[in-house]
Amino acid sequence: MGVAMDEIGFRQDYASRREHHIVGIMSGTSLDGIDACLVRILAAAGEAVDSVELLAHSYIPYSPQMRALVSGLCSPDTARIDDLTYVHFGLGEWYARAALMVIAESGIDRSRIDAISMHGQTVWHAPEPRQFPGPEGRPLPVKGTLQLGSAAVLRERTGLPVISEHRERDMAAGGEGAPLAPYIDSILFGSKTEGRIVQNIGGIGNATVLPAASAMADILAFDTGPGNMVMDAVVSLWSSGRQSYDEGGAIAARGSACESIVAELMRDPYFARRPPKSTGREVYGASFASAFMKRAKAEGLGFEDSLATATAFTAETIAAAYRDFILPTTPIASVLVAGGGALNATLLAMLRSRLGAGIRVGTTADCGIPDSCREAMAFAVLGHESLVGRPGNLPAVTGARFPVILGSITL
Repeated sequence: MGVAMDEIGFRQDYASRREHHIVGIMSGTSLDGIDACLVRILAAAGEAVDSVELLAHSYIPYSPQMRALVSGLCSPDTARIDDLTYVHFGLGEWYARAALMVIAESGIDRSRIDAISMHGQTVWHAPEPRQFPGPEGRPLPVKGTLQLGSAAVLRERTGLPVISEHRERDMAAGGEGAPLAPYIDSILFGSKTEGRIVQNIGGIGNATVLPAASAMADILAFDTGPGNMVMDAVVSLWSSGRQSYDEGGAIAARGSACESIVAELMRDPYFARRPPKSTGREVYGASFASAFMKRAKAEGLGFEDSLATATAFTAETIAAAYRDFILPTTPIASVLVAGGGALNATLLAMLRSRLGAGIRVGTTADCGIPDSCREAMAFAVLGHESLVGRPGNLPAVTGARFPVILGSITL
């Protein structure tokens, strides 16, 4: 009972103040590393967020050994239960390092930090139900998602409360548990005068649609398909692991895309599914990349042409999603790209070409938010909403039956 009252008291004290400092931590499906952002959130007691200010940002790249460990857990063919256990607790240590780094960089005393809101490292996302044995002998439709990173370790190393497991409650309410980052997009990137799309291109691509002068209820968001994932796999396979991505899109720029392969790949049923929908590495990971490489080899493509084709595929998945599900109903003037894909000039050029001259393509940095900070900031805001007892999911986006308060708190 005492522990429960401690949490109630903590939440009440937090909600009573207007100014809050939260560290948001994100490690995405690209498996490149960890972003930590410290934000100042202003919100009157019981009211919606007034403003979100980025105070500091730190990044810790995964070592090759860490990337290999996590990557091995993303495939049933290579996942081991002992690695799963050690990575879960080991990631807690990495997240703690990232959190302490960003707090030190900000110059703000740790005593003024309210909490850490952690996304965790996704290793498996299963939004499609599977028949599962039920307690009464009848099968149950079960779906799920797994993000690694021990909140308990993060709490003990930093001394700060931790909000984690954000996706699970939405899935329990019938949603896909993704995407959740769109909650912050209307706060940071909404416009009264023009329709915008915020396009994250991490390992997976996802789009947030912000009609002009839109409210939270007007937002549409969904996963467009693979982002950097296939491109990164091509680079890693061709370089025997010496490189993990195409910096700036320089290699793909020297190649020519095979549009017939792109057209074949676009027949994947996921792209025809209407939103809400989400996907992950379990669909577009190692097996998909291996099949892509075999197809490219059969076509006689070399490294540069194969990578150009993978890059064109990602650009087409995004452009097709806009043509099929967004542009018929919502006028869009600009696209703001976030995530690692925002640094790939070749990918952005291909996207511009496929969208045409009527839509501007820039990055979130054009609005003052560094390309790598959006998702970490989003989970800081979701942590804030959890602490004040306000739902953080958007049912129209995730497919949940109703809004729910996200996350679990570790005091």
